[in-house]
Amino acid sequence: MANDPSPSTTPVQNKNPTKWWAWAVATFFGAGFGKPGPGTWGSVAAVLLWAAYARLAHPSPHTLLLTLLSGIALSIALGVPAATIAARESGRHDPGFVVIDEVAGQWIALLFSPFDWRHGIIALVLFRLFDITKPYPARQLESLPRGWGIVFDDVAAGLYALCVASLLRIWIH
Repeated sequence: MANDPSPSTTPVQNKNPTKWWAWAVATFFGAGFGKPGPGTWGSVAAVLLWAAYARLAHPSPHTLLLTLLSGIALSIALGVPAATIAARESGRHDPGFVVIDEVAGQWIALLFSPFDWRHGIIALVLFRLFDITKPYPARQLESLPRGWGIVFDDVAAGLYALCVASLLRIWIH
């Protein structure tokens, strides 16, 4: 039994994952293996990708919004089956290394944000706060089956963060 790694030390019990794409998506191309706090690493990766796109492509606010909406739709559409597969293959209900849910939630939190570091940090902090505390009904969404529960509690946290960030922008300006 000494050679049997515990589920807490190795994310993959099945040494030959059947769906490599699912693991790439679920971990957001490895961000989910960051320590400590893989969820924070996934959120930071999402903010950095948003910032890199905005800085390098110089999109109009409308184009930035449409790009974020597309990213959110793609991360949810691919994230639910990817999270389902990664959870099943790891033998865990909601493995910490699955961070595509944080990516979707973080991009939701960034919706309508003008591109600058302050808005990115505010969205990041608010999203992490709501993702960790999971106010009603976010926590209840975790009980949805398979990848739906893994992803949609973070979608709710992203919506909370979006609302608070939007209110802050109104009050500050």
